[in-house]
Amino acid sequence: MLKCRSVWNKLAPLTKVSSNVCRHNVRRTGLTNVRLPPCAPAAHMSTGPRGGGRENQLYAALVGAVTITVGILTYRHLKEDARRYQDRIDEIESRTSKRIVIQESAPIQSEPPDVEAIETEVVPEPEPSAEPTTEPQLEPPAEPEPETPSAPSDAEVTPPSDTTETPSAAEAAVEAVPEEVAEAPAAPAVQEGGADTVPAPLKVPSHTPYLLIGGGTASFAAARSIRARDPGAKVLIVTEETDLPYMRPPLSKELWFSDDPSVTETLRFKQWNGKERSIYFQPASFYISPEDLDSAENGGVAVLTGKKVVHMDVRGNKVKLDDDTEISYGKCLIATGGVPRNLQVIDRAGEEVMSRTTLFRKIDDFRSLDKVSRNVKSITIIGGGFLGSELACALGRRTNESDLEVIQMFPEKGNMGKVLPEYLSNWTTEKVKKEGVKVVSEALVKSVTFKDDKLQIQLKDGRLVKTDHIVAAVGLEPNVDLAKSAGMEVDSDFGGYRVNAELQARSNIWVAGDAACFYDIRLGRRRVEHHDHAVVSGRLAGENMTGANKPYWHQSMFWSDLGPDVGYEAIGIVDSSLPTVGVFAKATSKDTPKAATEKSGTGIRSESETEDTATSPVASSSSSSSSTPTVEQHKDDYGKGVIFYLRDKVVVGIILWNVFNRMPIARKIIKDGEEHADLNEVAKLFNIHED
Repeated sequence: MLKCRSVWNKLAPLTKVSSNVCRHNVRRTGLTNVRLPPCAPAAHMSTGPRGGGRENQLYAALVGAVTITVGILTYRHLKEDARRYQDRIDEIESRTSKRIVIQESAPIQSEPPDVEAIETEVVPEPEPSAEPTTEPQLEPPAEPEPETPSAPSDAEVTPPSDTTETPSAAEAAVEAVPEEVAEAPAAPAVQEGGADTVPAPLKVPSHTPYLLIGGGTASFAAARSIRARDPGAKVLIVTEETDLPYMRPPLSKELWFSDDPSVTETLRFKQWNGKERSIYFQPASFYISPEDLDSAENGGVAVLTGKKVVHMDVRGNKVKLDDDTEISYGKCLIATGGVPRNLQVIDRAGEEVMSRTTLFRKIDDFRSLDKVSRNVKSITIIGGGFLGSELACALGRRTNESDLEVIQMFPEKGNMGKVLPEYLSNWTTEKVKKEGVKVVSEALVKSVTFKDDKLQIQLKDGRLVKTDHIVAAVGLEPNVDLAKSAGMEVDSDFGGYRVNAELQARSNIWVAGDAACFYDIRLGRRRVEHHDHAVVSGRLAGENMTGANKPYWHQSMFWSDLGPDVGYEAIGIVDSSLPTVGVFAKATSKDTPKAATEKSGTGIRSESETEDTATSPVASSSSSSSSTPTVEQHKDDYGKGVIFYLRDKVVVGIILWNVFNRMPIARKIIKDGEEHADLNEVAKLFNIHED
């Protein structure tokens, strides 16, 4: 109809002009013949005298053409509507018939009793969960399927606080793990009767009010936040991994220092303070089965593992999985994280090289590298950042127990050269060497080949390094595979999905964690790849999905440990290309990551943060040592200290070197955004000269 209106608007002026021309011709003819025609009404212009006939014919033709065009377009429009309606009806009917066919074609078990007993033990029947009474269900219950086994029901724990502005509450909500053993995700039941037996397909809910894409820290934080604000909410997490949500930092830290030979199976570890915990946020009993999500009276959190979302229909509020299953949603969170980068020379080197290369990111990568380290003679880690340095120190400890050779190479002059100022980078490099690691600095890889049962790494300066296995720790690429189908903007500078202040990318779609590129009111647009950011951004996105409409202002921190004796916490922009000022003091036995976790009770140090300590930081300076700290940049021993990163004379980043539980003060300094004439006075706020 809009097309018809536009055509008419174009033709109407022309018909009007034609009508006026016809009238003038009639009058002109009458004057020429010294008499006026007895009647020349507009309705009879087509029979007027010679001279106006052509215009009248044109007028009639135009009116006829418009009428025919309008009729044709109207007919096509109505026919198209009818076709779309019929297609939709056919699609709905096909879904119903498909579901019925699947149920009717479920395999009939013809196994001996002992095989069936084994299956029953693998997937136990859930016990009724004791959930508090909540609001009535908005979704109709799913059709019962007696042949499909159920996963354990949701044993809901105490929900976290609603206050997003307090980082400690957010972090505690995600990190609180029960003291009992957190179970690994149960393996799917496998039929053992024969090759012809096919397991019953898992029934996936066709609709979920809250869909979380990705099974990492940000998704889990969002799920807990949603359930805290809406206790009856039904939340479905879809993840490519086969594991339930877990924390990633221990994969490159504490797990490597465990004395338990079965740590790769239990995934339990002792923190520096001696307390034991699991890598999983919650045991399997915390979640409900995706099959039971529709019928769960009090809602819950379900995790669909081993599935990937490959397409998003934003207008239709639905997604398609890699097995062509479609799920509609009310609100959706994208927390897909990232994928490890690799060197192009390794990608092009062939299967022999790739099969001996680890891109470290997941639980499977930890298990694989642990096995490799016990069966080869040499491992080379390419990368001098956080991950590469942590893995180098972790594997370096094993050189004392075995003949393993650990090599770390990077293009910078020193370890963590892109983050730390040069003098501190050099000191850290020596520390890594003492851990048993051979360091190859200023190393640019030219080619990698496999020859004589060895990987040969040829550097651009002519050096050749031979090794058995390579670990590529050269950064993370944000996963934005859904950007095209969802019509979402990807930041050209930092990568990741561009979001607004409330972490929203499009209507009913939010993004959190590594994949979110957000605007920092103090530091500009950023993308952060750290645990604390995943916790807080996931929590805030979950709150906003339930209608909180809160902005993201949190300055996230990150931490890294080079073993139990050296560690640091950082916040803001920490870039070695910026001017820096460091203030150091002599360290004591209390100034280590181990001592910090003994005091805070947790190895995930972001849990111990509180904003209260930063409300009046100036007061703390009065209790500091009377001696004035000096800026030290050429000292051989950097026991503990504070490094300030400056941009236009304003502090934009801070590293606390072996100084712990002071992050709220650093956060406030960056938030204030003020110039400081003497950073020695600012360093007093951190009490680094206290015994």
